[in-house]
Amino acid sequence: MHFDYSEKVKSLQRTLLEFMDEVVYPNEKTYEEQLQQAGSRWTVPSVMEEMKEQARRAGLWNLFLPDEEYGAGLTNLEYAPLCEIMGRSLIAPEVFNCSAPDTGNMEVLVRYGTREQKDKWLLPLLDGKIRSCFSMTEPDVASSDATNIEATIEREGEEYVVTGRKWWSSGAGDPRCKVAIVMGKTDPGAPRHEQQSMILVPMDAPGVRVRRMLPVFGYDHAPHGHAEIEYDRVRVPADSMLWEAGKGFAIAQGRLGPGRIHHCMRLIGAAERALEQLCKRVRRRTAFGKTLARQGVVQEWIAASRIEIEQARLLTLKAAYMMDTVGNKAAKAEIAMIKVVAPNMALRVLDRAIQALGAAGVSEDFPLASHWANARTLRLADGPDEVHQAAIAKLELRKYDDK
Repeated sequence: MHFDYSEKVKSLQRTLLEFMDEVVYPNEKTYEEQLQQAGSRWTVPSVMEEMKEQARRAGLWNLFLPDEEYGAGLTNLEYAPLCEIMGRSLIAPEVFNCSAPDTGNMEVLVRYGTREQKDKWLLPLLDGKIRSCFSMTEPDVASSDATNIEATIEREGEEYVVTGRKWWSSGAGDPRCKVAIVMGKTDPGAPRHEQQSMILVPMDAPGVRVRRMLPVFGYDHAPHGHAEIEYDRVRVPADSMLWEAGKGFAIAQGRLGPGRIHHCMRLIGAAERALEQLCKRVRRRTAFGKTLARQGVVQEWIAASRIEIEQARLLTLKAAYMMDTVGNKAAKAEIAMIKVVAPNMALRVLDRAIQALGAAGVSEDFPLASHWANARTLRLADGPDEVHQAAIAKLELRKYDDK
């Protein structure tokens, strides 16, 4: 395995780092101020659209998509260092049209969508004109086992009728969210992993009701947000089905592989920024007669953080390399491992940075607290740690089936 970055990637890295310094970081506070000043937090700050246009002009647009027809044509390994840079700011991924859940939804449409579905939904998403959400998790069942899903998708003539209650449908609070990919059961009598389907549901369809927005540790994540949505006998045309009935579980597995590793790439960037802020702070602050940087425990925090970040980055790059060379299925152990490692690593680094900054660390003057809240959700999103650990153990034990 060679993790040397090509000249193309190095050039994109330089451009992206300059863009972050000159455009994104200076506008983080502006973004939040515009949200506070708006009549409703569920509106899009004008500065976001301005930054998106600048990113497009800079050639930093849709970098996540390996499909050359629609995206930048970068491999997972090439995208990794770029996604990491975006992860340093919670608003940055959207600036480059590389934010979840749109990235995963676009990949689903590229892979499984019909020409009509792509024209209607994929192209506006690629253009950054609309946004989307992914409705899979349900409040009444343990959704870490996707076969528990109880929402129904029933065929009635030339339509499907969608009924169910979902929550943590991220992005549904955004006024630009125009479509949801909904997972539900089409055939409860089919084999366990062929009962589910995924279907495209317009957010303005009769029967779609956003019941409430769900804050995370007090953060509303407006205007993106996480919604509880009721689908009350929502009728959509039969050609809204993705791939075909019974393929929902297969689509979910294909969608979540890239989504999981993208989260890990961004978490490494969040951890890097946290360590950077820790180091800058402890060199400037003095306690008990010497700078915090000279305190032994602080030096241990810094050393441990650097070691853990490098370990997580190498495992992420290995997983990305395997996805590119042998495919997502063959790389499932590495994807599962990094999905456990990266959030836990980021939480530890962020916690040390918060501790080093003291009261400032838990304030809104620094992004550490908001990054911590986001990282903590990622021990659950796209599968909890325990599910991934169980999968890793099973794969490991299979090596000894004949011994």
